[in-house]
Amino acid sequence: MKKTEILSPAGDLEKLKTAVAYGADAVYLSGKTFGLRTFSGNFTHEEMIEGIAYAHERGVKCYVTMNIMAHETDLKILDNEILFVANEAHADAVIVSDAGIFRRIRKIAPDLEIHISTQASVTNSEGLMFWYEQGAKRVVLARELSLEQIREIRSKIPSDLEIECFVHGAMCVSYSGRCLLSNYYTGRSSNHGACAQPCRWGYYVDSQGNMETGSYIVEEKRLEDKLPIEEDSHGTYIFNSKDISMIDHVPELIRAGVDSFKIEGRIKGAFYTAAVTKAYREARDLFFEKGEDYKTDPRWNEILDKIVHRDYATGFFYDDPGKNAQIVEDKSYNKPAFVVGVVEGFEDGLYKVSQRNKIFRGDVVNALVPEGYVEPFEVTELYDEDKNPIDSTPHSKMTYYMKIASDQFLPPMTFLSRDGDKDQGIAPQK
Repeated sequence: MKKTEILSPAGDLEKLKTAVAYGADAVYLSGKTFGLRTFSGNFTHEEMIEGIAYAHERGVKCYVTMNIMAHETDLKILDNEILFVANEAHADAVIVSDAGIFRRIRKIAPDLEIHISTQASVTNSEGLMFWYEQGAKRVVLARELSLEQIREIRSKIPSDLEIECFVHGAMCVSYSGRCLLSNYYTGRSSNHGACAQPCRWGYYVDSQGNMETGSYIVEEKRLEDKLPIEEDSHGTYIFNSKDISMIDHVPELIRAGVDSFKIEGRIKGAFYTAAVTKAYREARDLFFEKGEDYKTDPRWNEILDKIVHRDYATGFFYDDPGKNAQIVEDKSYNKPAFVVGVVEGFEDGLYKVSQRNKIFRGDVVNALVPEGYVEPFEVTELYDEDKNPIDSTPHSKMTYYMKIASDQFLPPMTFLSRDGDKDQGIAPQK
């Protein structure tokens, strides 16, 4: 059995390096054009060259997203971007949903590996075979498939056609992400990379609706824009969805034939990337080590519970999620931990840390490390960049030094977090 790939999001160079440090086998990233996450930092050409080289030096693959639904104006710069990604950035593959972009890649960069995006909504073996015969190496399945359907698909396709599935992160409330609410309310195209995430806004039902004219959903800040409620046997699809988490079902995913575990979250922070990558990498490794003796480690859920998230569910993998995957009464996030710094090094008996949120001398801090686990510890001393004693770290991104009441070692890229305390005005990290 081939070892399943852990594929992590890399919204910018910092997140790419974080994913590599925490055990990703591959990362997916985007340039400034043609990707569906224009609100993540993304990569300039120079950053993409640097990031891909950094990953390759450490044995990690890089897939570049070119998965927008292209308009005619996009074609004017498409060829140059394809040639850059293939010949200068040296990406391992590109992720594509638009047939026109696929065609151009095959024509001008025939050796560049192509993965078909979940935006293509591939839900059956014939669809996979269509893309395979066009030259695709991998298909990211639509999120609406169950594990049983994935098993059946795997049995009907060639072994060298890879299957990728989203296993963790935010779920779009529209079919495979094909949402039009963003266009409706803001004019920003979700299928062109500029989604305003209106599924996260607050809504209420217009009480003036009746059986003849119908009821309407009204967004709390756009009272003049009334959206008719249309519901079929499956319900209505404009409310918040729970986040997906399959950490308790890694063996089932592997046995179903999933070749790559995709983690959602290019817009989310580096702490999120570190925590989720670590959990799934450890689960995957343990399964291939233990086989039938595999047991879920409760620390994985503890890690995942500390990142900013909505309530978790298993999406469509086991049944039609219906109301189980919807949060119609609440648009809030769980915010259990606040990142206070990232360790940069150790010198003169002190840890050098880059600040992310305010920390006070005497705080008890959690640490997320790339390998293994560290028990919470007290920060006994704090110093500023010049190593003058301080009581707290009030300045954004300041460098500070700390001494801890523990002999546990914290390697570079350790994330320090403190359990939430709103009274100290600390903003949550994604």
